[in-house]
Amino acid sequence: MSRSEVVSKGAANHAIMTEDEAADNQQYLTFFMADEEYGVDILSVQEIRGWESATPLPNAPSHVKGVINLRGTIVPLTDLRQRFGIEIVEYGPLTVVIVLKVVSEERERIVGIVVDAVSDVYSLNETMMKSAPEMGTEESSRFIRGLATVGEGMLILLNMNELLAADEVNEVLGA
Repeated sequence: MSRSEVVSKGAANHAIMTEDEAADNQQYLTFFMADEEYGVDILSVQEIRGWESATPLPNAPSHVKGVINLRGTIVPLTDLRQRFGIEIVEYGPLTVVIVLKVVSEERERIVGIVVDAVSDVYSLNETMMKSAPEMGTEESSRFIRGLATVGEGMLILLNMNELLAADEVNEVLGA
């Protein structure tokens, strides 16, 4: 089954939920990186933009692509491929920036993540999600909120508040 068939099948499954089931679900915006599908809580998504060059920051980690000015707000951009240690590819016409609101203990801030392509929106409830497997240390799995099976594929649900709050961009920007 192709990715588009899986996405279509997943979307079709959402249409047959009862109202009670839909009320218990959370929605996730999904995107691809290196042929793997990841998801983020849709309530944290501010907007989706095409890739545009960013102003580089001196002494920033390699996965921090720089900052953009988004209607007066300075938004740092993190390339998730590089952040996760996935092979680097040249940005193409499907490359997008997902602008997210990240909540940490101290405050809220707006950040952008660069991903290969946006996929779909899925409604999932807690029973559809599995815990992240233990990978040696708590540190290695704290950015994974859970895993869900969608069609024949696996969806990795990310905890962006943890991932981006712990990001070195805070140090670079003095946050």
